[in-house]
Formats: sequence, structure tokens, C-alpha cells
Amino acid sequence: MADAIGDTALNLPSHDPYRRVTDILQRLSPGRMRIAFLLGAGCPLSIRENGAPLIPDIAGLTHLVKASLLSSEKTEAVATGLWERVKGRNIQAPTIEDLLSHARTLLSLCGESGIDGFSKAQLKAFDEGACSTVRSAVSKPLPSEGTPYHTLASWIQSIYREHPVEIFTTNYDELMEQALESRSVPYFDGFVGSASAFLDLDSMMEDDLPARWARLWKMHGSINWWLTKTDQVRRSRDKIDGEQLLIYPSHLKYDQSRQMPYLAMLDRLRVFLRAHQSVVVTCGYSFVDEHINAYLAQGLAGNSNASCLALIYGDLASVPDAVKLARRHANLTVMAADGAVIGTVDRPWCSDQKDNNPAYEIAVTRDALPGRSVAPDEQCKWLLGDFAAFGALLASQLSNRDGEPGPLQ
Repeated sequence: MADAIGDTALNLPSHDPYRRVTDILQRLSPGRMRIAFLLGAGCPLSIRENGAPLIPDIAGLTHLVKASLLSSEKTEAVATGLWERVKGRNIQAPTIEDLLSHARTLLSLCGESGIDGFSKAQLKAFDEGACSTVRSAVSKPLPSEGTPYHTLASWIQSIYREHPVEIFTTNYDELMEQALESRSVPYFDGFVGSASAFLDLDSMMEDDLPARWARLWKMHGSINWWLTKTDQVRRSRDKIDGEQLLIYPSHLKYDQSRQMPYLAMLDRLRVFLRAHQSVVVTCGYSFVDEHINAYLAQGLAGNSNASCLALIYGDLASVPDAVKLARRHANLTVMAADGAVIGTVDRPWCSDQKDNNPAYEIAVTRDALPGRSVAPDEQCKWLLGDFAAFGALLASQLSNRDGEPGPLQ
């Protein structure tokens, strides 16, 4: 019987994107299911200012950092040297996160005489200069209205749930915080206090705040996290001389106190996936972070009632790690522009067009997507990997929640 079922599944010519839209809306409808969102670096790209993204992607940030450090006599030599060393590890297109990780590894091993041709002062200058450039690039105010961040905040505020909505993000910016505050949505991010908030691990573990409080977990740090001279972690927009900005974890034992916030945030993902009837919806996340992928895989393998719906901007070929995981875990569904991996089966989208649900035109199109998908014109394409489209879907659900029962409900 099992073989027959497997053969039948393998013979399916395509997946139906319209069924996926209905499934997502049903999972996000009011109820007892625990909902979390994992927002990656692709999300800020959906907000454009004068034709350009409000905040650049990781490649854009890397270009800015490299240009800045190479233009300074203080950091030019170390930036060039680190770049070549990272490329020598078979990383053909190093990112700022690769460079920070390598620099911090050397710094953790560095004695007073230096290491690998770099002095301790040079490595510290690289770390501080890179973080400063990143902070400047992503310290952007969210437009006053009309962004998918605002829609997500409104969605959290408007739909009652028994369990809090949790937001995991790899982004360093404060766009989600600004959106939540603009909609008066209370949230807890692991820190307690005002002028100089401190990390409260006990409150994170106990998690006994009301369900109407959203949880915001910044797994790669933030532009307002600082390591103090006494090795404490604080959250503040004010910089104090001698403090280290905490963005991107190296996941190395160079300093236990530096790792603490990141490991605590990652642990929240583990706890969430252990809960009964939990679903994580990813958007803008390309599955290149091995640590997050490992937590997702362990959580999905250990709890058959947990699931992950991955909304991918480009084609399946752009996220090989996600496809690999989805082929192993039936409760991970990857939906990309040209097709999907559903129940471990990798198939393109069908070519049938449906228009009996107003949400379909938000999520599916048969128009060409140049620069985004190589799928043929007659084939359906998935649009919800764009954070703006996903925000529009949430808005459509909000607009129908008080009406008569219909296809969106």
C-alpha cells in the first residue's frame, strides 16, 4: 500500500498553488494554532524609496562595508587580507557576515603579537568599522503607512489568539519594532527597561506575558544591542564609547556573553516548534543560515504537529538548502515562484487558472516574472515570496474577517 501511494504521488505532474493559498489562510485564521513568522533579509527589499530598496540586501551591505573599509588607511590592509582569506575557504562571494565571523575567530585566538599577519588593533578596527557601516545603512525610518510591516502589525493586533504571535528575524534593522509601535501592539524582545534595557533571560524562559503581547526574537542581533565594558548586553539607541555593537553571531566561543542573546533567541525557535499545533511561516528567508536550518529541521523532525511554510521570492533553484530540507521533512513546505516541494515531492506549479477566490490574484499569476522566475508563460507563478504580496494577503484576510463566511474564511 505504501509503495502504491508513493508511486501515485510521484506521478503527479504538478502542484496546485490555489490549494496552497487556501491552506495558508486556514492556518492563519483565528484559532488555537500557534503562529510564528520568520522574516529574512528579503523583507525590507519590498519597501522602495526613490526606486531603490529602503535597506539593501546582504550583498548590498557587503558592498557598502567593503567600500568603506577599503577607503580608510586604518582598515584597508585588514579588509583586503580578510577578503582573500575568506575566498580561500571556497566562499566565492563572501558576505559581511562571513568576514565578521572570520575576523572574530582570529580575534579570539589573537595574542598581543597578533595573528596571521594582523594585529589585535587591526582586527578590532575591522569589526568596529564594519558594524558601524552596517548600522548606518540599516538605520532607516519605516514609512509612515502602507508597508507590509504595518499590515503584519495590524494583523497581530486585530485577530485574537489563545497564544501569542512570535516573530523571528535575521534582520538587524528596527522596521518591525517601528511597525508594532505604530499600531500600539505590545511586544517583548527579551529586554527589560527603557533608557538602557537589559537582557532578561528568565523572562524569556518563563514566557508568562499575556497572549496579546507579540514576541520579537532578533536572531542575528540588532543595531541597538551593545556589549558593555563589563560584558553585559544592553539595548539602547545611544552609543557609549568602548562598547561593541552586537550584530551577527559568529557562533564561536570567542566570548560567552556575546553569544548569549543569539543562543537565547534561537532557543525560542526550538521551544516554539515543540509546542502542539505550531506553524512557522517564512518570508524573505533564503535558508542559508545553517544554525537556523538545524533548529527548524530538529523541531520539525521531533514534532509531527509542527509545520513550516516557506514563501520563496525566486525559483526553487535559488534555495537549494530549503529544497534539500523539504525533501527530507514532509512538514516543511517550500513554495517558490516556479514550483513547490510539498510532502517531500518536488513539482512545478500547474497551468490551470482559477479566479473564484479574491485572494488568488494576490498570490498567483500567469504573467511572466522577468528577473525572478524562468517558469514558462503559461505556468502559474507564486507571488507570496514577495513580502509586499504576503502583506496584501494578510490585509485581504483582515478585510474579510467580520463579513459573511466566504472563500477567505
